[in-house]
Amino acid sequence: MRMQQRIALVTGANKGIGFEVVRDLARKGFHVFLGARNSDAGVAAVQKLNKEGEKEEYGEITFLKIDVSKPDSIRSAAEEFSKKSDRLDTLVNNAGILLDDDKDVLTTTPEMFETTLRTNTLGALLVSQAFVPFLKKSDAPRIVNVSSGGGQLADGADGWAPAYCISKTAMNGVTVQLAAALPKFAVNSVCPGWVQTEMGGPNATRSVAEGASGIVWLVSDAPQSETGKFWRDRKVIPW
Repeated sequence: MRMQQRIALVTGANKGIGFEVVRDLARKGFHVFLGARNSDAGVAAVQKLNKEGEKEEYGEITFLKIDVSKPDSIRSAAEEFSKKSDRLDTLVNNAGILLDDDKDVLTTTPEMFETTLRTNTLGALLVSQAFVPFLKKSDAPRIVNVSSGGGQLADGADGWAPAYCISKTAMNGVTVQLAAALPKFAVNSVCPGWVQTEMGGPNATRSVAEGASGIVWLVSDAPQSETGKFWRDRKVIPW
């Protein structure tokens, strides 16, 4: 008897780490919904992966328009998703921003701070809220929040991108609250490391594939009993 196909949604997935996570999950046979706020970029990403999949037998990949900074867009995305599936097995909250002027906590403006948190923190919470009804229909529901070591409080901040780092600290707070509220779920944060993406830059120490690896593990292979934790390289790290 063929195992039921797993279904995942990855936000902010038209490029970078999110794109690689979609590719890796499709290779594992998942039906992956590729979430992106820009329709042209999202559709192009799906087309690129589907072309690759003709050679490697990827699972199905479907574009889903979603801007996690806009509650209306999140609601519309959930409604659109419901037309294609009544179940979701894993939500990967990957969408995130790092603003160019995010350099000094003493000069961080209210607008910069609010814009960063709206996408990186509130967006992850609102998307989770919107898709929990679909996740509850899974036999092993998971939420994976893509965080950052910059959000850790244990080792102290080094001053880099303060609004971004604070947003990831707060995202980790969202993770533990969701884990407490959803005891049958596996809800975890994960740090992909310093990755060679548009955000990480060319000097980063990890390839996109290396950055995606730990996220994909939490989606597909980590024990369902592991929840409410912060991970890097498949190991728990301090908050």
